[in-house]
Amino acid sequence: MSAFVPPLACSVRACALPLVHEGARWRCERGHSFDVARSGYLSLLQPHDRRSLEAGDSRETVDARRALLDAGFGAALRVELVALARTLGLPAGATVLDLGCGDGHFLAATCDELALHGLGIDLSPHAVERCARRHPRHAWIAANADRRLPVLDASIDLALSIDGRRPPSEFARVLRPEGSLIVAVPASDDLVELRASVLGEDRGASRVPAVLEELAAHFELRDQRSARERVQLDRTGLEQLALATYRWQRERERQRLAALEGLEVTTSHDLLLLRRRTS
Repeated sequence: MSAFVPPLACSVRACALPLVHEGARWRCERGHSFDVARSGYLSLLQPHDRRSLEAGDSRETVDARRALLDAGFGAALRVELVALARTLGLPAGATVLDLGCGDGHFLAATCDELALHGLGIDLSPHAVERCARRHPRHAWIAANADRRLPVLDASIDLALSIDGRRPPSEFARVLRPEGSLIVAVPASDDLVELRASVLGEDRGASRVPAVLEELAAHFELRDQRSARERVQLDRTGLEQLALATYRWQRERERQRLAALEGLEVTTSHDLLLLRRRTS
């Protein structure tokens, strides 16, 4: 693990006591203990969390997403995310939680740019292992957050959900009273060229109204921005994109995708900055 000590809670069902860092393991007062992996991440997964031997994203999916990001895909989203987080004026050392952090690209970029501490949580051990090796300054946790985040109450300054889960009551629980939440969701024209080429679809509908309704009981909108760019992808890049986004996996779709030599693709997101309601 990093030198940063994240505010973790025990993931054993009905426990949720604070976890204390003791060398190569973390434990709670009831004696539940979790070992830090050699690569530096901590697994809080319980046996009942593993519905399959491969919890979360596969190694192939993680690698495909990493290759795309290394090639510059998602640069506009990264820039807007950092800019939006900067408006909060968080003090150095504040804690940022990313739920569904994937390979940690967006959390690490935000925290490294603004001198913040990152706590990334993902179901996939493959993903958080990549995070720990690539971004050892931050804390990376493999955990199932379907029921409860393994994080202490009122301990987080900023939470992120980038194309991921958004449990409203859990985000409200772990955020400090003045805490904020940034949500990024694909915009209506995200990957519109590929949808047209492979599926024959036009632009999709905006997801923003549904997200705001979902979060309304606990959060209020403070700012909204868009991140949009066009990226030229060759055949390999298109295959990586399909794998990274779980799209176009049916045989007919794969055939249409394979027939494309390359394509200029729009990648587009809506970003929402929300503040935790205090009453």
